Amino acid sequence: MIGHALQSDAITDVVVSTDDPEIADVARQYGAQVPFLRPPELATDLVPSLPVVQHAVEQMETLHQTRYDFVVLLQATSPLCRSQDVAACMNRLAGDSVYASVVAVTTVSTHPFRMKRIIDGNRLINYIDQGFEDMRPRQVLPPVFRRAGSVYASRRRVVMEQQTLVGDPCGAVIVPPETAVDIDGPLDLALARLILANQPGA
Repeated sequence: MIGHALQSDAITDVVVSTDDPEIADVARQYGAQVPFLRPPELATDLVPSLPVVQHAVEQMETLHQTRYDFVVLLQATSPLCRSQDVAACMNRLAGDSVYASVVAVTTVSTHPFRMKRIIDGNRLINYIDQGFEDMRPRQVLPPVFRRAGSVYASRRRVVMEQQTLVGDPCGAVIVPPETAVDIDGPLDLALARLILANQPGA
């Protein structure tokens, strides 16, 4: 992930936010800047990404006496992200002033028209009520995407003033599903390792 960020000409400073000195050392070995350690109150499992990113921006702007135009979040849980995905998101954001943010997205394996909810103990209903049971083939359903979890590019004001990582209007960069594995559990980790093992040169 660090290498992909460093390969992108659109990124000026690649920073890793962590509270772990060992992770900080590894990040520096791969070329990232780690001029600060994340404070304990921003290092718990329940802390959302926004205050962590805001802290990093504040620290870096103070250190370098500068003010960034754009902020890009690359999540460590999406290690299959490619440098071209980072560049594509940044180029779209910087090249079109209408967008507040640009996010990497990918196709979904289960269409929301097929998703269900259980209510009243055991009654199955459609998650999206169309008034009928949608049995159309997948190929004719309208395209739907999910956030890939890998690249969130936003204008500084979105993150620091509007207090969000994704502003409106938000642009999209479509990435292949195999680059959008978001590691939330053991199965995701196993899938990521399998994909990496089968890449050329692995």
